[in-house]
Amino acid sequence: QLQPVDAGGGLVQPGGSLRLSCAASGFTLDSYGIGWFRQFPGLEREAVSCVGAGGAVTIHAGFVKDRLTISRDSAKNTDYLQMNSLQPEETAMYYCVSGPRVGQCSGNPDDYDYWGQGTQVTVSS
Repeated sequence: QLQPVDAGGGLVQPGGSLRLSCAASGFTLDSYGIGWFRQFPGLEREAVSCVGAGGAVTIHAGFVKDRLTISRDSAKNTDYLQMNSLQPEETAMYYCVSGPRVGQCSGNPDDYDYWGQGTQVTVSS
């Protein structure tokens, strides 16, 4: 089964950090673009970040670049998204995405065929 497996969400206080992971199942991370989207209740999915098949990193609009760190462990076929200085308004379900139609990066969720099950990030005191 071709699917990213996302994990690492949880409850964190404002100003805290979380590291999300995305493990590829049935494909290698280097094959396609790997991205993160988030969804707030009742709203459309919003692009967070992406790593293209060639390794280029995109941080989408609305995010301060120095709050996000993206890394890859090729031996584990896993990407990581480190998020720092989290705020309550960033509480959402976060999804790892990929797929053969995205070689580089796309901010359009309809371009991605593989979706993780989602990991909940809650920022609250």
